[in-house]
Amino acid sequence: MTTHQEKFPDDFRPLARPIGPAPRSERLFLPVLLTAATLLIACGCKKAPSAAPPPPVVEVLDITTTNAPASTEFIGQLDSPQNVEVRARVEAFVDKILFTEGTEIKAGDPLFKLDDKPYQERLAAAKGMLAEAKAALNKYEKDVARLTPLAQKRAIPQQDLDNAIASVDVGKASVVSAEARVESVTLDLGYCDVRSPTSGLIGAKQVSMGDLVGKGQPTLLATLSTLDPIWFYCNVGEVVYLRAESEARRTGKRVVELPISLLLADGSVHPETGKFVFIDRAVDAKTGTLRVRAEFPNPQKVLRPGMFARIKVDLGTRPNSILVPERAVAELQGKTFVWVIGPDNKASQRAVKVGEGLGGSVLIQEGLKPGDRIVVEGLQKVREGSTVKALTAVELTQLAQSAQQAETKSSKE
Repeated sequence: MTTHQEKFPDDFRPLARPIGPAPRSERLFLPVLLTAATLLIACGCKKAPSAAPPPPVVEVLDITTTNAPASTEFIGQLDSPQNVEVRARVEAFVDKILFTEGTEIKAGDPLFKLDDKPYQERLAAAKGMLAEAKAALNKYEKDVARLTPLAQKRAIPQQDLDNAIASVDVGKASVVSAEARVESVTLDLGYCDVRSPTSGLIGAKQVSMGDLVGKGQPTLLATLSTLDPIWFYCNVGEVVYLRAESEARRTGKRVVELPISLLLADGSVHPETGKFVFIDRAVDAKTGTLRVRAEFPNPQKVLRPGMFARIKVDLGTRPNSILVPERAVAELQGKTFVWVIGPDNKASQRAVKVGEGLGGSVLIQEGLKPGDRIVVEGLQKVREGSTVKALTAVELTQLAQSAQQAETKSSKE
């Protein structure tokens, strides 16, 4: 029987062995090897437990009370105490324009010259009729003077004297009518010389040279506005008004006596302080607001009618108030809350009622008390019931300085 001998490459020849039962030494070593591998695998699966991460560092603020300034703001619009519309009172053509647009005008300054030739002709005719009426009256009076002694001597009928006396009365009426006609035409002639009725800043002209004005209606020629002082109008809700009245009474003042600051659209504050000069008698039933007017000096004429602005009403100070930075207050689904850190350094969410803003802080009306600690930096690190490392701003600064000093020392070494 021919035996088949398997051939291996020279590199693998030491590993080759004849087919058949394994030697006894190999049968004894295999269980030991498997046992050791099992132990190694089991040891490798059991890793040492990792250390828990440190609690996040957050900046906290200890709540204290203070005397906060009390104020309220309203949005409104500026307007002039006098917006005077200069209109044509007679029908005529514009002959001259005698002012520069956008300049200060004094009362009595000429503005427009209308063509007055037709009115001069009417005046001359009216004066002629007046002269005729006076001449007729003079004749009637002489007739009465001549007929009176004759009637007394019964040389003429009494009716002739009565007719002469009646003619005198008619003549006097004619004179009065002619004088009124002269005055009327003189007045119309004066309207052709259009002058400023008041002092103020004049706007753009509304007509040009040669335009026919005053035909059928008084044509608008230009508008003047007085600028010093200037008025501020706004609508105040009845709840806000009642709150302001309450705060004013607390300080022993009236609303009309409260100082007012004017905040302009560019964020600047008008240098002059204003005051309330008018509060409407009734609340508008449709809007639930009161019409209010405040007055501000405007010597530099910077403020103009139509500007939008805000007023800030100083209500004095509010004692025992709690102010917190705006960044410490979060809002979710229309509710505001802060994160409060308890004595065990665990965080909890607390709802608060927020009042008006004061600079970078807000007034807390309800929800906090003195002694509470709230998170002002690191709100995104906080979860309900989680433990944090709470440090004040001073402690965080000291910690940063210590770390910087240690880094500097390490770099020198």
